[in-house]
Amino acid sequence: MHEEPGLQLAEQHCRQQGLRLTARRRRVLEILYRSKRPLGAYEILERLRDGAPLAPPTVYRALDFLLEQGLIHKLETLHAFVGCDHPEQPHHSQFLICASCGGVTEIADAALQEELRVAASRSGFEPRRPVIEVEGICAGCRHAPPAPSPPV
Repeated sequence: MHEEPGLQLAEQHCRQQGLRLTARRRRVLEILYRSKRPLGAYEILERLRDGAPLAPPTVYRALDFLLEQGLIHKLETLHAFVGCDHPEQPHHSQFLICASCGGVTEIADAALQEELRVAASRSGFEPRRPVIEVEGICAGCRHAPPAPSPPV
């Protein structure tokens, strides 16, 4: 089975920081990396269960750890999570969210982040957790042929 590069980077990060990437944390991360779209905590919980009963705090603890380590991102507008595309380097990301297919593209545009910081500073505002999420239509959906109309 092919292992996700993000999982390898996550394991490396945890080893370097002296942290434990437990089996459950690793499984949550694996679920997020393999998903084609962002997942909410309860969707992750359902995929984790594998027949065994699990309580929501189990998933939330794993998500909190992964967020703190910069291994995943929380999409505020969707109340969902995605695996980080660049876990090896701390960064602020911006997200492009497709309203049609639900896909998410992570970008890490330092110039955009700096512009936001400067604009906030001009207003006397100090951002603590700058989140930029843009909803629109991805290139794949924009160029996809229209779905056939149902017969009348």
